[in-house]
Amino acid sequence: MTEQQIDERETWETYAASWKAASETEKKALFAESLALDCVYTDPIARTEGWDELTAYMVDFHRQVPGGHFVTRSFQVHHGVCLAQWDMVAGDGTVLGDGISYGQFGDDGRLIAMTGFFDTPDQ
Repeated sequence: MTEQQIDERETWETYAASWKAASETEKKALFAESLALDCVYTDPIARTEGWDELTAYMVDFHRQVPGGHFVTRSFQVHHGVCLAQWDMVAGDGTVLGDGISYGQFGDDGRLIAMTGFFDTPDQ
């Protein structure tokens, strides 16, 4: 594994940790290490642009799934893009679902786009 891959995995895990962070301040501190200010997040339910919209979406997620977070099961990266398979986990450790995310890294190594894929109740 090259140093570049290690950095991208660390960046991804820092971003993933922001989903678990309890406060907006903690989330934004993790964003500063892992996300471009104008990052775009999309999934089957939402599309956000920038840190404020993503933070609001994460806060809403925590209202629905207290203590909810994501655990990366596998991670692949090349040429500034990545695929991560993950489990969505409740605060008590129960696995609630799984999915795959596609990420794009900017020239500075921070994520500029994250796209999640998972089943929704109406699928």
